[in-house]
Amino acid sequence: MLTAVRSLFGLGTKSEPAPPASRRERIEIDPKDTVIYAIGDVHGCFAELKAAEQRIVADAADIAAERRIILCLGDLVDRGPQSADVLDHLAGPPPRGFERLSLCGNHDETFLAFIDDPHANMGWLDFGGEQTLESYGIDLLRLARHRGGTGGLGEIARATVPEAHVEFLRSLPVAVRFGDVLFVHAGVRPGVPLDAQDDDDLMWIREPFVSQPNGLGLTVVHGHTPANEPVFAPGRIGIDTGAFATGRLTALRVFEGRAAIVG
Repeated sequence: MLTAVRSLFGLGTKSEPAPPASRRERIEIDPKDTVIYAIGDVHGCFAELKAAEQRIVADAADIAAERRIILCLGDLVDRGPQSADVLDHLAGPPPRGFERLSLCGNHDETFLAFIDDPHANMGWLDFGGEQTLESYGIDLLRLARHRGGTGGLGEIARATVPEAHVEFLRSLPVAVRFGDVLFVHAGVRPGVPLDAQDDDDLMWIREPFVSQPNGLGLTVVHGHTPANEPVFAPGRIGIDTGAFATGRLTALRVFEGRAAIVG
């Protein structure tokens, strides 16, 4: 179906769009009297996100921290059914007594690339973007059938996706340093100093990150590389448990130098 859609919209095919080279913000948070609850790749799974937040709120009732932060590790959109609702929720107020942060993942960056230049980034549709457009009420098959009166797909997306969602995604940082813990979406390039790490690696890397020590003296908490269960490995903790396919959205508490799965 996507091939027919591209043909009807007069757009080329690319297997995967190249992410922009711009450098996103990196944040440092003092761990003193602070707990961070990290949530793995949401991928449009709104019900699972709300359930994870409920588990976090219940867990935090027994944590003696002055500052409580919920941190989504990126890949907020694509693949799952409710990306628009997820962005609405995350851009809104957090649970009472909490702060909320989200990182930019490679899917979030690719969504923005499509909004900016749809002709060069049609590969996003195969990357989970079709489900994201559907969450905004954009039916690609119906548009393809009625091409004569619809205009270009890019223009339709720009007119339909709220500017607040676009600006929210543009504002997302790419890393949070929390004492000896680093939160990123994908990982780090082993052996590269932290201040020299490239945004693309932080959002896209798998190997050699998942199989080699990072050499930074940090524990890297990340998503991006899915597994059946959370992965506790030397120098890293992976918490992408494939929520869009499994229904399991993992939350990790990091407090006073210790990490534990919530719920």
